[in-house]
Amino acid sequence: MLLKLYSALTHLTTFHRIQIDEMANQSSVREFVLMGFSDDSDLQILHSAMFFIVYVTALTGNSLIITAVAVDHNLHNSMYYFLVNLSILNMCSIFTTVPKSIAVSLTNNKGISLAGCIIQTFLIVTFVGCEAFLLTIMAYDCYVAICHPLQYRLIMNWNACIQIRAISFLFNLMHAVLETCLTFQLDFCESNVMGQYFCDIPQLQKISCRDTKFNETLILVGGFFLDSFFPFIFASYTHIFSAVIKIRSVQSRHKVFSTYIPHLTVFSLFIITGVFSYMRPKSLSTQSVDLLSAVLYTILPPVLNPIIYSFRNKDLQKALIKILLKIIILQHVYIKR
Repeated sequence: MLLKLYSALTHLTTFHRIQIDEMANQSSVREFVLMGFSDDSDLQILHSAMFFIVYVTALTGNSLIITAVAVDHNLHNSMYYFLVNLSILNMCSIFTTVPKSIAVSLTNNKGISLAGCIIQTFLIVTFVGCEAFLLTIMAYDCYVAICHPLQYRLIMNWNACIQIRAISFLFNLMHAVLETCLTFQLDFCESNVMGQYFCDIPQLQKISCRDTKFNETLILVGGFFLDSFFPFIFASYTHIFSAVIKIRSVQSRHKVFSTYIPHLTVFSLFIITGVFSYMRPKSLSTQSVDLLSAVLYTILPPVLNPIIYSFRNKDLQKALIKILLKIIILQHVYIKR
């Protein structure tokens, strides 16, 4: 199974490289201009400083979660395996957009090459889709752990987790290739200036001089498809809450809630920001609103997810405290030398 997935992924990667070359050759535009947040030099410095702080915070928080799960054998189960995957996706997502935006503000060079824009668009669509699938899988994992504890290890075994993750990744790669190809086969003859800080599909559609109704419909279909995960997650958590209420021990009940409520919070944050960004009425689409919505769904989740997951999860907190204590001890020993 995994060999077939690897073979398919290899063919898909080769196909995507060919598509990038073809789209770059066909397009009359060789560069796009990212307008970003402001032309004022002081505000650009402020923007780059704030984005740098947010970027470092997101990378640090997600890296700590990955390290905590890796070094603590008590956290080696499917729930934390998916949490590690979510942290990796968060890091990849923020790495795709923020560094380029910081560079634009510091150098005042707002250009991004056509190939760079294609790659950025492809990666963003891939990571967003993977995150939606992953959050749905995590909801199912929570449901099995609470409602079918005796069958948990049988259902959510390591092979099943890896295969589910690989299938969702392959599916989202295919979806990203389709979205990217359809977007960059549009003609950009009117303008190459985008009122955004990264290559965003709705912004690319705005500056196209070809009819984009089909592309817009595809985004709406994709949005409704992502929203269809919500009833599944809602049903899973309805069963979870029903099972938790029946637990007699108040302490056990509190522990279960503190472990699984963060996931529902993270998914709600993801859905709300995603719907606001891609499915809001065109009457609300101004440059300032577009920039705000982009920040909400590309930057806010990677920063807040580690905080939400570690805020009330005592097992994760213990693992993080152990890591921090080791770092402090190592620094103390190094200073003494």
